[in-house]
Amino acid sequence: MTWLRAARARFHAQCLSGPITETRGVPSVADVSNTSSREIATSMVAKIGPLISHAEKPAGQTAGSLFEAACQDFIAACFEQFTHLRPGRFSVERGQPISRYAQYAHLDELRALADASRTLKTHLGTDYLIKPDVVVVRGAETDAVINQSGVLVDASVAGNTGLRQANGARATLHASVSCKLTIRSDRVQNTRSEALNLIRNRKGRLPHIVAVTAEPVPSRIAAIALGTGDMDCVYHFALPELVETLREQERDTLELVETMIDGQRLRDTSDLPLDLVV
Repeated sequence: MTWLRAARARFHAQCLSGPITETRGVPSVADVSNTSSREIATSMVAKIGPLISHAEKPAGQTAGSLFEAACQDFIAACFEQFTHLRPGRFSVERGQPISRYAQYAHLDELRALADASRTLKTHLGTDYLIKPDVVVVRGAETDAVINQSGVLVDASVAGNTGLRQANGARATLHASVSCKLTIRSDRVQNTRSEALNLIRNRKGRLPHIVAVTAEPVPSRIAAIALGTGDMDCVYHFALPELVETLREQERDTLELVETMIDGQRLRDTSDLPLDLVV
């Protein structure tokens, strides 16, 4: 078994030990009022492993937080393994405001101005002050690291780049990962709104903007995955298992999933760490 396949299995085990449970024979990622959702979710999850049964479905907020933790652990483990592909000081964090990072540091100044002026605050609102579920961050480098193979920089050059600690640079937001255990209409809007804020409010390079989900219903996945490209891609926590389930159940929605895959709008979570090192 390859290292990445084993890491994917550990990710699944973490998901099935916390965020994804079973209540009266129905996985928690299923919409209990939707027959197709129940049938697809039950078969898909069964291909991964056994579920922990609960008398009542766990609170959505608790399950969502556990799913974020599982995604964070998986991405962090992969980045440690793939340092030869993407050198640098990377860390994987949760629940941090984007104003902590170089491309969005100016938002703190904007917030201070808005707080001092009711009129300005009314016009600006607060939608730009977002906290992505999980972020991948690259720290600034010392000149000693930059110059380790030769004297590449000194005080006479590169005085504004965000990579040098000597410039007082903040860490750079490398990727924003929206973790949505399931997808409902409100979550679609929230995910797209966060993506647009990251695009519009940046100064500098755009971070990777992706979403990870365990949603079993293809049409709901398509609500995020299809469109004009607010996000780089959507990653399903068990895409091969979902495809196999749809094929076994002879679902018409298999064609929709294949369209998203062929159109590079939907991939498996095992693709995510390698895509993020680009």
